[in-house]
Amino acid sequence: MNAFNHLLNDFGQVERWPTKPAEKTAVIEYLAAKFPAGQSYSETQINALLKTWHTFEDWALLRRELCDRGFLTREPSGSSYVRTALGATDIPHRLKLEHIQQAARTIDPIFLHTPQFPAESLSEVLGVELVVKVETLNPIRCFKGRGADYFFVRNPNLPEVICASAGNFGQGMAYAARKRDIKPTVFASVNASPLKIARMQALGATVRLAGEDFDAAKLAAKEYAAGHGLLFVEDSRNVEFSEGAGTMGLELLRYPKPLDAVLVPLGNGAMLAGIARWVRAQAPAVRVVGVSAAGAPAMEQSWRSGTLVQTQSIATIADGIGVRIPVPEALEDLKSLVDEILLVEDPTLQQAMQLVQQHLGLVLEPSGAVGIAALLAYPQFKEQRVATILCGGNLTEEQRRAWL
Repeated sequence: MNAFNHLLNDFGQVERWPTKPAEKTAVIEYLAAKFPAGQSYSETQINALLKTWHTFEDWALLRRELCDRGFLTREPSGSSYVRTALGATDIPHRLKLEHIQQAARTIDPIFLHTPQFPAESLSEVLGVELVVKVETLNPIRCFKGRGADYFFVRNPNLPEVICASAGNFGQGMAYAARKRDIKPTVFASVNASPLKIARMQALGATVRLAGEDFDAAKLAAKEYAAGHGLLFVEDSRNVEFSEGAGTMGLELLRYPKPLDAVLVPLGNGAMLAGIARWVRAQAPAVRVVGVSAAGAPAMEQSWRSGTLVQTQSIATIADGIGVRIPVPEALEDLKSLVDEILLVEDPTLQQAMQLVQQHLGLVLEPSGAVGIAALLAYPQFKEQRVATILCGGNLTEEQRRAWL
């Protein structure tokens, strides 16, 4: 955690000006990072941005400190300031921390403040101090409502949207669209979960089946939207979905003890990017690790190689993270934010699902259990305090009988 964490509230705002010199330096560096480098700001703009990140409202003090330490330089005209670039931390990021803050205040409360607690008996089995964050106790039984709701907060006047989904993202879009009288059409694979298809339809979405897998359905959705002059919305490409998911990172850092690592399921990358963006900014010592299915390694291979890697097919029970064509924007978002990406095999996923049901009484789909599977498969987390997201619980009865 930050050395000045005791000065921050739950939204990452500085609540008081410190007395120790080292803490003053840390606070000013923290605030300076909120100003994109190379841009000019009036005093009014500076005050407005500072207001987002502190509560004690001493604008003159903070502006003077930013200038004295070289982060802001008054321009020759004297009426504005330019943010001086001082290092790699000044590289701007597509995901905005203030948007994650806004999302935490505006997303439908039914998706926020989800349970997070130490899983004691499961910790003993895994040899770690495990903290679980449960994202399945809501109307769509997954985390996708966060990003979907925030997307419509930021884009409130859309009459109709087109998207593609393996099932959970489509449920989130349908739920958030329904309460705003927006018409969603969701493209899904012909092999998509019948339970997820039925739930999307029940929530008001028009569901069109196309292609053998999620990425084929997405291509069909793009073609349909282009041919009908409609807006195509894509998870992890439209930044609001990642920023909405980032609220989970904000909530995780409220855990009363410092975390060593966070294990985050990785499909298209919206959840990992959002959580990593907040955690890297607020608690840089915490390792952020993505976890994908070994039978769908395109995101892992792309991230590791620094190039866009597509696979011809996927072979995993984890349909929710079964990606074979990565989203370029998502890969760019993950740069400098993620420490490692791990792959887990399907048998380990099934074991993880069974352990969660046995020890926590929760039913997870495979993509929701990848963090637990990583703890089974990789010994480097032993004796550490590790958090993971239990992010989805949509299983058919047939899948329950087969996997649990």
